Amino acid sequence: MQLSGKVAVVTGGARGIGRAIATAFAERGATLALLDLNQADLDATCGEFSARGVRVSAHALNVTHEADVICALDAVVAEHGRLDVLVNNAGIIKDALLVKVKDGVVAGKMTLAQWQAVIDVNLTGVFLCGREAAERMITLGNGGVIINISSISRAGNAGQSNYSAAKAGIVALATTWARELARYGIRAGAIAPGFTSTDLLAGMPPEMRDKVTAPVPLKRLGLPAEIAHAALFIVENDFFSGRCLDVDGGLRL
Repeated sequence: MQLSGKVAVVTGGARGIGRAIATAFAERGATLALLDLNQADLDATCGEFSARGVRVSAHALNVTHEADVICALDAVVAEHGRLDVLVNNAGIIKDALLVKVKDGVVAGKMTLAQWQAVIDVNLTGVFLCGREAAERMITLGNGGVIINISSISRAGNAGQSNYSAAKAGIVALATTWARELARYGIRAGAIAPGFTSTDLLAGMPPEMRDKVTAPVPLKRLGLPAEIAHAALFIVENDFFSGRCLDVDGGLRL
């Protein structure tokens, strides 16, 4: 698929990896629809895109709310007339050990609230956005591409039972959707970034960043633009579907 003249929806599109993907798509001539929880970030990002002549719309919502997702994607189609690409990028972390033990005594555990919050956003939100985008792509009859942003933590990472489960789950969703939706001209895939230089990691003390990058063969953090390049590959390669691209500098958890 060539992005020129197409409409791309990016969740969590106001900052970080989502914003980098939106930028890469805009440079290829796509119209953007950015979905994010934070209205202020949306306004700032959309303002910058508009100033560069990019056609963009902003939609503030919580991806865990079914009615909000339906309303937002209806608004995208009503405003732009089509929906060609969805990038499911919105996500959160609430890390904790499954069971924390100190001096042989259980001192804490991951709470149900921590588990549920991450599953709601990182898995259920992806399901809702993917389902609603697929429905509209089928109805519009132009085909499409759905990309789920996973993580190398999908293989399992200490302190991330909730996050790892969700990120593994959305790779499985992409594989399933690739099989179910191919007959409608819709492809689906996933990207699993390694440690990437987003706001969260950029604020780390130097010694902590060194510890994070030490096991990475390339000895550095990834750049959001490098994850965006992977998203471009998936969109533009019409024979890619049902697989996950690891973009992690050679690191394997």
